[in-house]
Amino acid sequence: MASFSIEDFVGNGSLRELLPKLLDEGWDDVPTLKKMNSEDMDEIGMTRQQKDALEIRSYLHDRALMQYGDQLEASGKGLPELLSLSTLDLSSQYGMKRGHIARFMDRTSACATDPLPALYTVPTRRQNNLASRNSSIYRSQNSSANSRKLQSMTRSSGRSSSHSDFSLEQSLASFKIKDGYVFKGVVAAMPAEPRACGCVQPPPIVENVAPYSAIENVSIQKLTPEYKIGMERLIKNKTPPMKASELWREKPAILVCIRRPGCIMCRAEAHQLYSKKPIFDALGVQLFAVLHEHIESEVKDFWPRYWGGVVLFDGRQEFFKALGGGKLLKDKFISGFLLNPRAIANYKRAKAIGVEQNFKGEGEIKGGLFIVGRGKSGIAYQFIERNFGDWAPHAEVIEICNRIQNPQQNQLEATKSSNQEEYEK
Repeated sequence: MASFSIEDFVGNGSLRELLPKLLDEGWDDVPTLKKMNSEDMDEIGMTRQQKDALEIRSYLHDRALMQYGDQLEASGKGLPELLSLSTLDLSSQYGMKRGHIARFMDRTSACATDPLPALYTVPTRRQNNLASRNSSIYRSQNSSANSRKLQSMTRSSGRSSSHSDFSLEQSLASFKIKDGYVFKGVVAAMPAEPRACGCVQPPPIVENVAPYSAIENVSIQKLTPEYKIGMERLIKNKTPPMKASELWREKPAILVCIRRPGCIMCRAEAHQLYSKKPIFDALGVQLFAVLHEHIESEVKDFWPRYWGGVVLFDGRQEFFKALGGGKLLKDKFISGFLLNPRAIANYKRAKAIGVEQNFKGEGEIKGGLFIVGRGKSGIAYQFIERNFGDWAPHAEVIEICNRIQNPQQNQLEATKSSNQEEYEK
């Protein structure tokens, strides 16, 4: 689904007048707002009309049909009544396209984008004995096939009701790595797909995680802040350069290296990851998007519609070089996309969720993702965009963030697992 700020989500209907109160109570992004239950709605003083509007808009957002939000809300009908309408009524009264009607009437599932297409298999991993200069944050995790149960944490907005804790615990649990999933290393990438009947070989990727020294002193500039309603849409001038290590001095960080902010697949990746922000907030992990070129109009189109967090400019492309073991990972459009079935599948996945695109900027430099521990802990995880449009599995990213924040518990579980294996022998 296309990314929406909270203003886009509430539209021009009855929820708009509630915006100041919603923000004051901590319902300040779309994923959090959609978690409201009836008690939350009563507490904030929602009318029946506003409750119906939230239900309709949440349903539409899940199915990437937000363009019909204002029309359906203005009808005065509730969601059950709208779902009982005929195809002809939806088309004639609300101008809904046939394909959109099918998606609207499908009550069994939302427009899920996290699962990879059927083309995907379990990602390959590269084993690495020395993850980074200080790799203790990941030391014992490869030996355990069973991931521990994710713990309940309070929402970063400070709301302390038992329901909000329970909702967050459910969100975390939904991303729990299933039993039997084995971590095989911190360098991750999707499999390479044969191209042109094997006549074209994919570019090689590195076997080992980048050393911490490769990113510690990278000079970066902040192009945008974390978005909040009512703020300036963009920082008018780039901030002074700073060392990248300042970003994760106090908290771990996820850095998403964006190949091109106008790319439909990059935008889909950014939106899907940022939509999990409440979970990362609860885990105490920051989110950053990293660009390797600064085109102001492209930053403006990308932020905050597809990414509401801080956007960084890496002018020397050091993060992107670190992904490639010291050199940029690049691929040509014809060989890397047109002749690559996996890249085409990634494109179709992004297109299916309604993301817009343009073709401005350099698009051959591959991106990826880093998870960096607090202080000088090192790089805990590195994902490489082997095929155009690959992105790191969210369940794995969330689990690793949980692990680096709870190292003692993970060490204890690894020990228990090892003892159990010895006992079974």
